[in-house]
Amino acid sequence: MKKLGLIVNPIAGMGGAVGLKGTDGREILNKARTLGAKLIAPKRAELFLSFLKPLKNEIQIMAAAGMMGASEAQNIGFKCGIFGEAKDETSAIDTKNAAKEMLDEGVDLFVFCGGDGTARNIMDTVDAHLPVLGVPTGVKMHSAVFAFNPESAASITSRFLFERLPLREAEVMDVDEEAFRNGRVSARLYGYVLTPYEPNLVQSMKVASPITEDELRNQAAIAVYFIEKIIVPDVIYIVGPGTTTRTITDLLEEKKTLLGVDLLYNRKIIAYDVNENEILKRIQNRNAKIVVTPIGGQGFIFGRGNQQISSSVIRKVGTKNIIIIATKSKLGQLKNLRVDSGDPLLDKEICGQINVVADYEEQYSMMIE
Repeated sequence: MKKLGLIVNPIAGMGGAVGLKGTDGREILNKARTLGAKLIAPKRAELFLSFLKPLKNEIQIMAAAGMMGASEAQNIGFKCGIFGEAKDETSAIDTKNAAKEMLDEGVDLFVFCGGDGTARNIMDTVDAHLPVLGVPTGVKMHSAVFAFNPESAASITSRFLFERLPLREAEVMDVDEEAFRNGRVSARLYGYVLTPYEPNLVQSMKVASPITEDELRNQAAIAVYFIEKIIVPDVIYIVGPGTTTRTITDLLEEKKTLLGVDLLYNRKIIAYDVNENEILKRIQNRNAKIVVTPIGGQGFIFGRGNQQISSSVIRKVGTKNIIIIATKSKLGQLKNLRVDSGDPLLDKEICGQINVVADYEEQYSMMIE
C-alpha cells in the first residue's frame, strides 16, 4: 500500500471571513474566535479525503492525532496510523514534530492542509527529502506548493502515487501578517520543497503587479471607465483588494483599504475593511455588485486573500453581479481565471466565459475554471 502523510492545521483560514488576514499568534486567533470565526481546514481536509475514498484500500494514511488529520481521515472512513497526541490547542511545534515522525516512517507523499505558514513549518522539517503538496485552507497562499482546491489535490495525490507524476522545486513564500493587516505586503521567499508537477492543477507563485508607467496608465483607464460607464446610483459595490481596484477609489478621492474589502455606495466608501458578517448585514435588501481583480500569476478571483467575500456573500449578490477588472499585463500572464470559494457547487456555477474590463471601453473574454 502507498503511504500518505497527512497534517491539518485546524485553525488555518479562520481569519479570512472575519477580515483578519491570517491567524498567526494567539492574540489574533482569540480575536478571530470572538468575531465568530469558524473552522475551515478540517472541512476542507475531509473534502480532499472524500475524493480519495475510492482508493482507501490502496492508501494507508499516516496522520497527526486529533483534528490535525486523524479525526478527518476517520470521519471519511479511512483507517490510519496516528502520530502524536490529540490536543485542543495546536501549534507549529506540533506540525513539525508530526512531520518529523512521518519523515522517519517513510511516507510516499506528504499532504498538508493549511496556508503559507504551515508550508513553512513543513519545509523546515521535510526540506527536499519528501514530496509535499498543499491543500489550500489558509488566508494567504502565495506559495507554489498548493493545488487549486481540494479536488485538484486529490487528483494530484492519486496520479502521483499510482502514475508517478514528475517532481519540481516549488517556492515556499510567506507574508508578514502584521504588516499585511496594516496595508503593507511584506512577502519573502523562504525556500523550496519538492512538489508533484501538474501545471493544470497546481497554482503558481503569486506575482506582484509591475510598477511601471504603462501599468499605472492602464489602471487609471480602467478606473475612469468604471466610474463613467459602470457605477450606477443606489448600488453597493463590494470592492476587493488590489491596486487596480484601489485606483477607482483614488479617482473618486476616497481612500480604499489596499488589502481589505471595502463597500462603495454612491461614489463614497461607506465601510472600510469589512468582514463577511458586515457585508451580509449591509447588503440585506439592497442591490449589490462585487468588484474584484485576479491574483497575479495565479488567476484566482475568489478564495485567495479575499475570503470576506464568502460563498454566502456571492450567493446573496448573485453570480451575474460579479465585475472583474484587470490590466492587460496581468491578463497576459494568465491562461484563465480560477475560483475557490469553499463551495464546490457555487464554483461550478461561476465557471465559464466572462468579460474582464482591461482598459477604457475594452474588455477581454476569459474562461473561469
